Amino acid sequence: MALERISIRIPNTLGQLLRRRSLMKGKSESEVVREALETYLVKTSNERSAYDLAEEAGLIGCLRRAPKDLSTSRHHFENFGNPK
Repeated sequence: MALERISIRIPNTLGQLLRRRSLMKGKSESEVVREALETYLVKTSNERSAYDLAEEAGLIGCLRRAPKDLSTSRHHFENFGNPK
């Protein structure tokens, strides 16, 4: 595997956390940073749908006593968007 070298500047507190984590894991700081980047970039590249985000936030199924067909019944959309 060919490796590419980059240089970054991080706050002292983040550097301390990195050193501590690398010691805990018994890995070099570079290995810990590579793992963190891979995790972050893979996780964020798998974009989630609005439904997934709403479900994660606990918004799906949070209403009580709402009609079961709220999003599919034309009855609920009467005068929708019309000024009163």
